[in-house]
Amino acid sequence: MSSYSDKEKHIIESFQQDELMMAHVFAQWCVNNELDPAHVYKEAYGTADSDVLKQAIALTVSKEEAGEIATSTLLNVLSLYNNDALAERVVHYDKEKGPKKT
Repeated sequence: MSSYSDKEKHIIESFQQDELMMAHVFAQWCVNNELDPAHVYKEAYGTADSDVLKQAIALTVSKEEAGEIATSTLLNVLSLYNNDALAERVVHYDKEKGPKKT
């Protein structure tokens, strides 16, 4: 049984926090654009059974309470985690919104 060093634990915890931040930005973008984050995630990955996604959805606020999240910002955040399938769905829904681009 291997144990992690303090440095390894810190790296893992940092990654997990960053992953939650990425998921929260995604989920809030969905809410702001009147989309169900679990549905969009499921379209991308075939399942919405993700603890991180569930935590992120719980952190979202209403569209009125949230600040605007530019689609380009979300796409940059998703690219940091190689979430290409999710980014494709975001682009799809962004194009459906119409001429207003963010």
